[in-house]
Amino acid sequence: WGPEAMFDTMTALEDVGPRPLGVGANLAAAREPVVVETDGGTVGFLAYNSILPAGFWADERSAGCAPLRAFTHYEQIEPDQPGTPPRIRTFPHPDDLAGMVEDVTRLRERADVVIVSAHWGIHFVPVELAEYQRTIAHAAIDAGADLILGHHPHILKGVEVYRDVPILYSLCNFAIDLPMTQEHIDSVSFAELKQLNPEWEVSVDWRYNFPDDSAKTLVVRATVERGRLTRTALLPTWIDRSAVPEVLAAPDPRFREVVDYLQRISDEAGLNAELTVEGDEVVVAARS
Repeated sequence: WGPEAMFDTMTALEDVGPRPLGVGANLAAAREPVVVETDGGTVGFLAYNSILPAGFWADERSAGCAPLRAFTHYEQIEPDQPGTPPRIRTFPHPDDLAGMVEDVTRLRERADVVIVSAHWGIHFVPVELAEYQRTIAHAAIDAGADLILGHHPHILKGVEVYRDVPILYSLCNFAIDLPMTQEHIDSVSFAELKQLNPEWEVSVDWRYNFPDDSAKTLVVRATVERGRLTRTALLPTWIDRSAVPEVLAAPDPRFREVVDYLQRISDEAGLNAELTVEGDEVVVAARS
């Protein structure tokens, strides 16, 4: 709904406490970090968006999101076989990538811990990551980031540990609902979207009309002590059809379901995370 609605949303958040991040009246404002003081040290946050309709990104004179755009290239695998599927290659926008690296490097000088939030990736398709995501994540960590929090796909994606830094490629959902009318359900556009996740079921009686995979989600508990991020733990969480997230305890069989799902999709994506249950938390480490 344009800049007016964006500013209205920012004001609504600020009025009740949360500080908006990754948006602003121009590109410089959208790239501005949020820095908070904790008992363990100073934590700085940056946020970027790769999922952007044309014109939704901020520039020198226009309001919008801090962009981290990517280009898509379709590479024909069998040039002598017309009509065969291509390989899909994706690459970060060089100026956006350089801007993020500059932001992280600058924030590193004023914050003990730097956390980068990225709205990116391939929605609804299990396991699969876009090539540009790993490029961006590794560049952020090389510049000094201590944790990468990914979101947008609406299902969990795998976990990687690069240079001892966790990369959570998608946290799935949390505070969101998706009620649907019969008109939505019967639409051609939704029929095409459902093909991304064949198990997708919907109902006009549900407030959470996401695929079954989307019931499994996470909360991140990061521990900052003496100016360092010393531990990254995950809290397995479940969202039912009423759209209410429930943080799970280890005895709940759904707890194990979330953990096993996350480990399986990490392994299938070729990522190196090892997930270890400690009480009601899941600790992330690199597989030795």
